[in-house]
Order: sequence, then structure tokens, then C-alpha cells
Amino acid sequence: ARKPAPHTTLVILQKLLRANVDDLEKAKEQLTAALKWRKEYQPLKVRDEIFDADKFGKLGYVTRVKGATETKNEEDVVTFNIYGAAAKNVKKTFGDTDAFVRWRVAQMELTLKELNLNAADKNVPDYGKGPDPYKAIAVHDYLSVSFFRQPAEIKSASTKIIDMFQRYYPETVSYKYFVNVPLVMQWMMGAMKTLLSKDSIQTMTWMTNGSELHKYLGKSVPKEYGGDGAPLDETAITPNYGRAEVKHDTAAPAPAVDPVPAAETADGSADNKFEEAKAVEPPTTATEPAPATEPAPATEPAPATAPPATVESAASVTDTTPEVTGKPEEKATVA
Repeated sequence: ARKPAPHTTLVILQKLLRANVDDLEKAKEQLTAALKWRKEYQPLKVRDEIFDADKFGKLGYVTRVKGATETKNEEDVVTFNIYGAAAKNVKKTFGDTDAFVRWRVAQMELTLKELNLNAADKNVPDYGKGPDPYKAIAVHDYLSVSFFRQPAEIKSASTKIIDMFQRYYPETVSYKYFVNVPLVMQWMMGAMKTLLSKDSIQTMTWMTNGSELHKYLGKSVPKEYGGDGAPLDETAITPNYGRAEVKHDTAAPAPAVDPVPAAETADGSADNKFEEAKAVEPPTTATEPAPATEPAPATEPAPATAPPATVESAASVTDTTPEVTGKPEEKATVA
């Protein structure tokens, strides 16, 4: 008899199905493209690279919070992107688009690692049947950022990241909070809701005052967000930093993106599961059972239909945010 696929593999496959609204062929195409991209781009090596602290040092963090009001999780992984940290010298941070994208990928891979899909023991419900417990929350802080004079470098980097994340990191972000957004921009973003899907709108919240964030993420967030937690730069996880002159081996540059059907909910994918997984050929209709080794504290157990694709061991599309990031309709959002 064929050995059942590891539970972690089923979690990854179920995420792809949810991202494509249970369209098996589209999920299979996205899985194939993601595996190819990970083999060529080597995101786990990117995660371990040393980045220039002068460019990216205060730009992004990965942390955990308790008491988030919109999830059912006891604790949530949260990524913070502090765009105001780059406001004074945009060209230094965004001028080298490839370097910025690699830094962003490193942050996303750290996010997936914190989601700890290797130890996943809960079922991911079918699309529309309940929340996925293995997602992160994304916070985008726009304090001191001008929305009216965005340089070409920012637009180029944002476009590339949004496209990359929706293709290769599906179903990674549950909720997105845009904080310290000028009131005038909230009016514009409100108007954008007419162009977004219902699913997208339900995951996005804008607020003018960042100190209101604690109402959504609990009191463990830092003081500037209304909580009583420690500053992010004291406790949060970040990519590795050094100076520009530090020598290190880097992975191959990003290959051209192959066209893949855009996912309905593209926010990121799971820990480094794809690379670590052993070859698995799940049947066209696979049920997502509880883990073979330890009983799953099933949350809304639901049968999962897995795409009939060969997985190099789902134990590895994830070891990484946010982002994030956006569904096809959310292209106007900075990644």
C-alpha cells in the first residue's frame, strides 16, 4: 500500500487549493511553478545571507503576539514592515531592487520558519470552511511616508514583490493592518474597496493612528502601537545584518517569473516544506488526515483535496511575509 503523505505535505497542498478556490489544475500549476522557483532562487540560502544594516536595519521585524482579536490562535506570528525607516533616503534602500527583494524574501522565509509547519498537527479546512491556523499577520507602518511622491524605485520593488509573493507564497497572511496612514489616503483606500473581492476586504484594516493597533493585536505589541510590549528592535527576529563590505556567498539571482494563474488569496506560503519533502504523488482527491505520528487537536477538520503533483517533500516551501502579501486585486498596496 502507498505510504500516506506527511501531514505537513497535506497542509501545503491544502494551502494551494485554498489559494486557487479549489481549482485543482490551477493549484497544480502554482505548485509546479513554486517548486521551480525555489530550486532556482534558493530562498533558504537567501534567508541566511548577510544584508547591509545601513540599508535595511530598521525596516522589518518578525515577532509573536498574544490576544489578536481576529484569529482563533492563542499566539500569532506577526511581521512588521516599517516603511518610514526608509523615508529619509529612499534610493539607499530601494535603489538596488534585487537587493531589496532578496531582503524581503529573507524576512518572509523567517516568517515561515516561525509558523513552524514542520510540527503542524492541525487540519487546514477546505476553502470557505474556516480559517487556516498556519498563517501570519502583516503590519505595514507608513509613518512619515509620502503617498503623493513615491519614487520609481519604490514602485518597481513593490510591484516585483507583490507579484513574487502572490505566486510563490500563497495563503501565508491572514490579516493585514495598514497603520499611520494619512486620513486622505484612507479615503482613497476606502474607494479601492469597490475593486477588491469580499475576501480581500475582510482581511485588510487601515488606521490613521498606529496606537490603535493594540485593539486588534493585543497588549503585547510595542508602546508605539498602544501596547506594553518591548520595542521591536529588542525582541523581534530580523534577517542577518552586517556592513556592505562583508563578504558572503549568495544564491543565484532571481530568474524570470514564469506566468502562473494568479491565486485568489496570495499572501505567502509555508515554512521550507517544499524542499525538504520527499517525492509524494497525492491522489487527485486526497483527504487531509490527522498527523500519522501524533493526534491532531483538529480545528474544524475537513477533507482536503490535494493536487496530483510531485512534491519534493512538502516539508520545505516553508522555513518564511506578506505579506504578504497581496491578492491579484491588491496590486496598489505596497508590499
